[in-house]
Amino acid sequence: MARIVALVPIRHDSERLEGKNYRPLSGIPLYHHIVLSLLSCKEIDEVVIDTDSPLILEEAARKFPDVRLLERPESLCDGRVPMNEVLVHDVSQVDADFYLQTHCTNPLLKAETISRAISAFLESYPRCDSLFGVTRIQKFLWDSVGRPINHNPTMLMRTQDLPAVFEENSNLYLFTAESLLSRRHRLGVRPQMFEIDPIEAWDIDTGLDFEIAEFLLNRRLEGKES
Repeated sequence: MARIVALVPIRHDSERLEGKNYRPLSGIPLYHHIVLSLLSCKEIDEVVIDTDSPLILEEAARKFPDVRLLERPESLCDGRVPMNEVLVHDVSQVDADFYLQTHCTNPLLKAETISRAISAFLESYPRCDSLFGVTRIQKFLWDSVGRPINHNPTMLMRTQDLPAVFEENSNLYLFTAESLLSRRHRLGVRPQMFEIDPIEAWDIDTGLDFEIAEFLLNRRLEGKES
């Protein structure tokens, strides 16, 4: 059986929303949500948190004794360091056949969706050497100089009939160490797109994002999710 390790990089500081990654969301710190989802996936052999946060290192050791903690080297702590370089360090510390990377800012991502992504990747590997999460967009899109991207402005169409385009939503990535190290990138030469429901793909950057995520999560917890 292939060994799959989940990597969760978590910075202590957040430029746009102070203390975001450990701020309480629906009663527990934000980062707990994705860790609990990953721990629920039978396909994942080990969950690893990479962080520069003393607070998270101390609390995660108590709350999640089965999670491996990696203290991020100071050279990789600057917010301008590309995530791919952080991942290069992580895979040098933890052996696996495949790595799944996600973010704690995706608290609505379900364990069953993560499991489906892993299954889809394993079925397509090695034809596809990596996988990344995407969100479908069917709206009238224009580029920065006013040119239509996915429609003919002389023809009025229903949005649901527009050709779909896909946003890389950063919810999850699957890759091998070989692919990452050869390209210094999570996406390999032949990446596979994996579509995720827009609600699950909700990403928290701002205070408003946080409030919306909490509203959506509370509806799920109350059994009102549509």
